[in-house]
Amino acid sequence: MTVSEREKSFGRILLLIVISLYLLAALFDPASAGQALMKSLSVLKNIAPVLLIVLFLMTLLSAYIQPQKIFHYLGRKSGLKGWGIALGGGVLSHGPGYLWYPILSDLRARGVNEGLIVAFFYARSVKVPWLPMMASYFGIAFTVILTFYILLAAVIQGKIAEKIIPPQSTI
Repeated sequence: MTVSEREKSFGRILLLIVISLYLLAALFDPASAGQALMKSLSVLKNIAPVLLIVLFLMTLLSAYIQPQKIFHYLGRKSGLKGWGIALGGGVLSHGPGYLWYPILSDLRARGVNEGLIVAFFYARSVKVPWLPMMASYFGIAFTVILTFYILLAAVIQGKIAEKIIPPQSTI
C-alpha cells in the first residue's frame, strides 16, 4: 500500500468515525448534536476559502513544479539554500498550521527533507507582524536575540528529525 493509498484509507476511516459519532450523539441528545453539526458547518464555512487556496496551491505545485526541482532545492542534499527556504517560508507563512499539512505532506511524498519540514513548522512561531510590538515591549536587542534563537532551534529540531525520521520515498 502506497502512502497515498494509506492517506485515502485513513481519511475515509476518519470520516466514517466522525459520521458515526454524530449519529450516536443524535441518538442520545438530538438538540446538542444538531447544534454541534451547525457549529461544524459554520467552521467549515469560515475555513473553506483558505482550503480552496491550499487546493489551488497544491494544484499549481503538482502541475508546474517537477519533483527533481523540489528535490534539488529541498531534498536531503539541499544544503544552506534548503534551510533558508524552510526558515524563510516558515516565518512568512500565515494561517493555522493544519492548513499547511496537505501541502507539506505532498512535498514530503515528493522527497522533501523531513528536517526542513520540521524547521518550517518551528520557524512559524516567528510572526513578522508581531515583531514591532515585541520590540516596543521588550526592546530590539531582545527581539533580535529571541528570533535568532527560535530560528537556531528550528534548525536543531530539523537536524534531529533528519536523524530519527526515516525518509519518505518519492512519488
